[in-house]
Amino acid sequence: MKRFITGSFLVLMSILSGFPVQAGKSLDEIDRESFAAKYTLSELPGISMIPVLSVDTVRSPESLSLDGIWLMAEGGDEKFRLKDVWTDAVEAVVPGSVHTALLMNRIIPDPYIGQNDSIAEQQSYKTWWFSKKFTLNEPLENPILSFGGVANRCTVWLNGKKLGSHEGMFGGPDFAVKKYLKKENTLVVKLDPIPQMFLGNWPPNANESWKYTVVFNCVYGWHYAQIPSLGIWRSVKLESQAPVEIEAPFVSTRSLQGDMRLAVTLKKINAPLKGKLQIRVVPKNFEGAPQFFEHEINSSKKTEQFSFDFKIDAPRLWWPNDMGEQSLYDMTVAFIPRNGARPDVEKTSFGIRTIDMAPFPGGEREDRYNWTFVINGKPMFVKGTGWCTMDALMDFSREKYDRLLSIAKSQHIQMMRAWGGGLPETDDFYELCDKYGIMVIQEWPTAWNSHNTQPFDMLQETVVRNMKRIRNHPSLVMWGAGNESDKPFGPAIDMMGRLSLELDGSRPFHRGEAWGGSDHNYNCWWDDAHLNHNLNMTSPFWGEFGIASLPHIESVRRYLAEEKDRWPSRPGDHFRHHTPIFGTMGEFGKLSQYSGYFMPDTTLAEFITGSQLAQVVGVRHTLERARTLWPETTGALYYKMNDNYPGVSWSSVDYYGAIKPVHYFVQKSFAPLTGVLLFDRTNLSSQEVSLPLYLLDDCRQLNGKDYTVSVTVYNDRLDTVVCRDFDGHSELETVKKLGNLNLNRAQTKSTMLFFVVDVCSEGKRLSRNYYFTNYEVRRGIIMSMPRTEITMKRDGRQITVTNVGKLPAIGVYVESPRYAHEFIASKNYLWLDPGESQIIEVNVDYPVCVKGWNIN
Repeated sequence: MKRFITGSFLVLMSILSGFPVQAGKSLDEIDRESFAAKYTLSELPGISMIPVLSVDTVRSPESLSLDGIWLMAEGGDEKFRLKDVWTDAVEAVVPGSVHTALLMNRIIPDPYIGQNDSIAEQQSYKTWWFSKKFTLNEPLENPILSFGGVANRCTVWLNGKKLGSHEGMFGGPDFAVKKYLKKENTLVVKLDPIPQMFLGNWPPNANESWKYTVVFNCVYGWHYAQIPSLGIWRSVKLESQAPVEIEAPFVSTRSLQGDMRLAVTLKKINAPLKGKLQIRVVPKNFEGAPQFFEHEINSSKKTEQFSFDFKIDAPRLWWPNDMGEQSLYDMTVAFIPRNGARPDVEKTSFGIRTIDMAPFPGGEREDRYNWTFVINGKPMFVKGTGWCTMDALMDFSREKYDRLLSIAKSQHIQMMRAWGGGLPETDDFYELCDKYGIMVIQEWPTAWNSHNTQPFDMLQETVVRNMKRIRNHPSLVMWGAGNESDKPFGPAIDMMGRLSLELDGSRPFHRGEAWGGSDHNYNCWWDDAHLNHNLNMTSPFWGEFGIASLPHIESVRRYLAEEKDRWPSRPGDHFRHHTPIFGTMGEFGKLSQYSGYFMPDTTLAEFITGSQLAQVVGVRHTLERARTLWPETTGALYYKMNDNYPGVSWSSVDYYGAIKPVHYFVQKSFAPLTGVLLFDRTNLSSQEVSLPLYLLDDCRQLNGKDYTVSVTVYNDRLDTVVCRDFDGHSELETVKKLGNLNLNRAQTKSTMLFFVVDVCSEGKRLSRNYYFTNYEVRRGIIMSMPRTEITMKRDGRQITVTNVGKLPAIGVYVESPRYAHEFIASKNYLWLDPGESQIIEVNVDYPVCVKGWNIN
């Protein structure tokens, strides 16, 4: 729901920005009017629920999971499959994919190694059959056979009876099956082959059939992977229907004082809508007393939508990462029929938090959305990244999600954009984002104007099912229509916007990204621009930008397989195949350009290091400049967190789970308290420069305190060139320009310059950030600094590294050889002064070693 921005808030924004805030009409308001929603769900009048001392204890509806081992076979005639002719079948795990089953049965080689993906791709263009036998010992009441998701077109039979067909992978089909069930049952599912449409557009090798259905499309050959997904990828179950069914209860926050709204639809199955609706609310991740509410229902309708108001005592709020706690509540909603029929029960979780969208300082504009996120009444600069569907073979395990999202939390990520190349994310994803305080922009699976060719009914089914499924999550803060459509208009977009109001209304909807004030920029990489471009570019809101780099060397060697020792790379080899468009768009030349700013290309290891350092520079400077521009710039989401396939990409964590250096530098750039220098070029050698210095304090940690920000500059001999202190006293400031660091030509005349920025208060150093420039003067010079000595002491999972030499130690990091895919350090790539020690927490018990850019 778009709340009215109060006068006091407008005054606050005016004070923050130094510019007057003018009233106007925003693109949000224009869009809302154009969508012509019948109503906004969260704004409907509410009925007050009565607090009670307790509620009835009722059981959840009976269900039978059909997950587990199924049979899978290729092709074959329908009449034989239905007559149980499965002699050619292999075992397959559901949920899962066809390709995973083939791999587990050693029918295909690992699709991620070498160029085996071409073998896996061919399996997507075949017909596959699945079969599951199950016993039903006790009959279910009004049973529904429910598929959580099938990729992509399927036909279903139960005990030889055809139930129907379905297309669209994000939920369904569902069938009423009471008259077909027996004690012993056989379920058969036929998966049609993925259509092949190679039209020669961009990129020329991509299968464009995704534009005519509804799937996650980043595995169709335009984004690292070309293995169109196929399989029963979500759970399958039999569920009983109660005589009166509760449909997808929706909880929203009306005020931060605990005033809540429950929207719920009751449907008559075979009993009237007469009885008690009861709710039970219990703290999920903190100690607290349960609360109970009740309301009598007496309706003659077959289906009715209700809105109820209730109040939570002593509410605890859900905050984004670094801004506060992520308090969560569990809710049980039960309908108990008056006639004694079986009750229905639905369970969900929620958080108490509000979302307002305020304009940029110049006021509302008809060509811009309101892009200032105001969470729980507090405007904030949003620090974020892009999120990619995790796996082409649909390995969406909770453990894999947890690893990636915990890494994002440690990177100070507050927002992820689940983009239109991917999927309406899973329940596990959202539960973990709730836990870690990571806000989500959820886009529907459309990209590059595909909403014009995708079937309207399939898109609408996807939106309705998944919006109802995930709308209770406090981490979900925005709906989006899709990725990089330059004409985000038409019936499908209007439908998405209308449903965002009729099924929700508590969070904004954007008809496209980039659109209405946000930007994407890849002049560095696709347009071969120098890294200086990323040092200077600005946007009101960054939806995407970044630099591609190679993964960890262990990951590269893993997918290169027998070619792991082949260097330099040759056309057609595995190395070039594992680049963004499979080596067809000049990717190796781009890698050579950006890696070459830092390192020679005499070895694979040097080439990897160079590309990773280019990614560090191309990302961290843009993020820091964006933070200093608050509130004119309100957020920055670099591209991206993760990968669906191993190879060269923009991610900070590679497909296998190994962390790239950019993660640890973003960790410094996104730290809630840090000092940053702004650079407009990478080479300062023999030039007069004036570098702006800022103090960033998101959580106002220094409020009311004196502080010192010290900047020390070192040359290529690691001699101190300049050391200057900037003193101040903080008063309610999140962004403070402290002045400029001025250097003359003699001071910058060096083949390397290093800048160390320390923030200190009350005798303690609270943060450290550091920079490196002039590395282009001679390739490899950044790794050729005078050497120092580091010692390492281990106590369990606590590593103490100490610089025992006489010179600073640069880029100090610990790693666990052979276990990069599992290893996480609490911090890495440190600057250590002589005699300085730092403690690094690690997550493994394996042996670790310490390395650095100038360590013997």
